[in-house]
Amino acid sequence: MIQKYFHEDVYRNFSIAMVWINGGSNVDVVGKKGLNQILCSLLSRGCKGFNILEFSEYVDSHGAELNLETLEDGMLISLKSLNEHFSKLYPLLDLIINYPLLLESQFKYIKKLTINSLKKDRENPFNIAFEKWRKIVYLKHPYAYHSSGYEEDISKISHTDILSEYEKFKNRKMYLISNNLKIRNSSFDLSNQNICKNKSSTNHLECNNSNRFISTYQKSNQIILMIGNQTCPQSSYEYLPLKVLESHLSFGMSSVLFKLFREKNGLTYDVGVFNPFRKQNSPFLIYLSVSNKNALLAFEILSDLLKKLVSSLISEKEINLAKVKLKSSFLISNQTLDEILQRKIQLIGYNLDPDFDIDCLKKIEDINPEDILRITNKYLSKPYLSIFGDEKICNKIRGLWIKNF
Repeated sequence: MIQKYFHEDVYRNFSIAMVWINGGSNVDVVGKKGLNQILCSLLSRGCKGFNILEFSEYVDSHGAELNLETLEDGMLISLKSLNEHFSKLYPLLDLIINYPLLLESQFKYIKKLTINSLKKDRENPFNIAFEKWRKIVYLKHPYAYHSSGYEEDISKISHTDILSEYEKFKNRKMYLISNNLKIRNSSFDLSNQNICKNKSSTNHLECNNSNRFISTYQKSNQIILMIGNQTCPQSSYEYLPLKVLESHLSFGMSSVLFKLFREKNGLTYDVGVFNPFRKQNSPFLIYLSVSNKNALLAFEILSDLLKKLVSSLISEKEINLAKVKLKSSFLISNQTLDEILQRKIQLIGYNLDPDFDIDCLKKIEDINPEDILRITNKYLSKPYLSIFGDEKICNKIRGLWIKNF
């Protein structure tokens, strides 16, 4: 069942249609992580009336863009073309969702391609550190796993597994959004219900409190540090205070992390906060890379910052600046039609109002220093740390970690 929504924007010479399907890597079965990533990739590799080459040529000949992506909470399919071609291309969404070929030959190709991509990911120390971090934070929850899966798991996935997963896929909730009003009454519109605004639970997922430190040893000239915790779903009342905190810590050259690590001490060029929105408890982590010789100093500065965040109020002046930057970030991230529609369709998929961000802009001014202190105490008083780099330095940091946390 596809629920259909429209964005009133009639001044464009191009049209976009996006489909959000509930269920992404979070519904992968244990031992076969990456199953839905492969299924998603297969959807556009041939469908009723088109083999893979014909399908690709048809899309390209109309200058269109078709993208499919598997995320933690769902799949996103996006189609974009000039208005004059959109009516010819729009039916492709129905075909790839309801009538894909899912050929075994293409499955083998996608499987090999996915494994090669995962091997490349292993070359990035940030990816390695983050994989370890989320495994100890989320334990066996679906958010603990890479949305593209793992080589060992993917090697076990068969073509039969894909066909079986597709049968489940067809029964998932799906939502479509578009700026093209002419498709309101198309046959692809199977239902048109009101948006559900129920709020998700803010209960914490299970954590591994007995082991909040993990390290990866590798001879390297840099140390990667990632420290943080799982927090709340986007639907939670705590979402906005966390975004204000993120702004305070990492938005622009006036941010705390920039001033501490780059301006005052010249320690690193790569420092920031990772706090994406999720249907369930979102990760909130501070990450940075630093040279071996500066690693201990950087960790001490980071430790002092966290202690300060959980023990004292941020000044009204700093909070007000963070609010201004956060408002700007909301506006900047909604400049293009692609960004606007993607944000709205994900919110709808999360059972939230598509104008959720507008509501947030109105509520930002209500956030005060006490709100920030409450969430830092709740989520950052017992953080989780993942480090990557030289074994000797990692062990020294572990000693400081035990002492401080």
